Amino acid sequence: MAQVLEFKLPDLGEGLTEAEIVRWLVAVGDVVAVDQPVVEVETAKAMVEVPCPYAGVVTARFGEEGTELPVGAPLLTVAVGPAEPGRGSGDSAPAPAASGASGAPQDESSGNVLVGYGTGAPAARRRRIRPTPLPGTTRTSGAPGARGTDRADAAFVGQEPSWDTAGQGAGARSNGAHTLPEPLWDSVVESPAPDAGLRGPAVEGPVAVISPLVRRLARENGIDLRALRGSGPDGLILRADVEHAVRESVRPAAPEPEAQPVPVVSAAPAAPAEERIPLRGVRGAVAEKLSRSRHEIPDATCWVDADATELMAARSALNAAGGPKISVIALLARICTAALARFPELNSRVDTAAREIVRLPGVHLGFAAQTDRGLVVPVVRDAHARNAESLSAEFARLTDKARQGSLTPADLTGGTFTLNNYGVFGVDGSTPIINHPEAAMLGVGRIVPKPWVHRGELAVRQVVQLSLTFDHRVCDGGTAGGFLRYVADCVENPAVLLRTL
Repeated sequence: MAQVLEFKLPDLGEGLTEAEIVRWLVAVGDVVAVDQPVVEVETAKAMVEVPCPYAGVVTARFGEEGTELPVGAPLLTVAVGPAEPGRGSGDSAPAPAASGASGAPQDESSGNVLVGYGTGAPAARRRRIRPTPLPGTTRTSGAPGARGTDRADAAFVGQEPSWDTAGQGAGARSNGAHTLPEPLWDSVVESPAPDAGLRGPAVEGPVAVISPLVRRLARENGIDLRALRGSGPDGLILRADVEHAVRESVRPAAPEPEAQPVPVVSAAPAAPAEERIPLRGVRGAVAEKLSRSRHEIPDATCWVDADATELMAARSALNAAGGPKISVIALLARICTAALARFPELNSRVDTAAREIVRLPGVHLGFAAQTDRGLVVPVVRDAHARNAESLSAEFARLTDKARQGSLTPADLTGGTFTLNNYGVFGVDGSTPIINHPEAAMLGVGRIVPKPWVHRGELAVRQVVQLSLTFDHRVCDGGTAGGFLRYVADCVENPAVLLRTL
């Protein structure tokens, strides 16, 4: 009795958990062979043909084309198993001919396409006659992998390996008592001629092949199975053997021995040695400080886009009035000191030994500067007491010292809050690591023209992204959001700072 096995969508690797059915390659009722592709699915990585691990008849499919299935969901069911005599009308169970039998040809298949149904011959000695079409056997289109087989092929699908046998010539076909030595290879090689289905397949010597897939692959690529040596058990020709023969057939012919140039043997290039860079100096100090920050501080980040058109216009107006030029970072620093006066929680540090938050009275503003020696953070002392002109001058002085490599330890320590202008690198956003032991850092992206709704209408405005990374131990999201919103409001309307500039 046939056994119905369920084939589930297998694990497709690379952490993929689902796939979409693109195209079914078989229909219900089709005969499939082991490792025959039955469905084409698409994953997040690629298009994949899924092979069936069972040989038999497809009894059900799960999911229409376009359906997304998770890994492990049922894909289809296949009826497999040994022959069951007496199934269907006109079934017959041929018995082995006794010695001295009349030798009349015996039809050993009932003609049913279901797996093993209506056949009664023992699986280990099944005989199948294929030189000419027999009554009750017709060609079936079947599944793509089973195209070109006849109904007798379906009789052995899913059974134990009972090698297909055919005798040598008409005499062997009429001798039902003839016994062939093990293994009983399939001796049928179908003719590649267009009218092969009318004349019937040509009969040659024994060919060690049992899979219809292998025969079809050889036929489509013009490979003579009689010339192959199989790599399977007892010389069985497998699909890999035919595919290898196909590759060999398309490989260009090697030149004559005398025409071959003498190969020049050269030593393989040595693999480049790995490079080791000591973590010392500025690079080592930065690595140590950032590692400590990430290890000790539970940081969080929030960000907002702001219209900086009015800020840039205010800077242009200040510079047009004469005197020292005012830099953009100086205006942003002045906004930061005003925001820290409103939200002093962010101008603090955590004393882990005493389990206390220490709020600092003054703002010593650090700013990130990229130099040839690495990233450094010079500190502007008493930034809260400086105006925009004074801040511009101090930023310029410390930047020149950073480029010259003449910053002192006093120039690099004691900061309480850091302003990071990563917009100079041409990027919009970032989630910076807090400069330990500070409690927060404001990041500023590039200021670029972007579509923006201004006064109810779409316009092109100078837009900047602002991000705040803060120590969640010193405040909650409400405080951090309030600080960042105030900074954004000042960027969009800097007139509120005129009295303190």
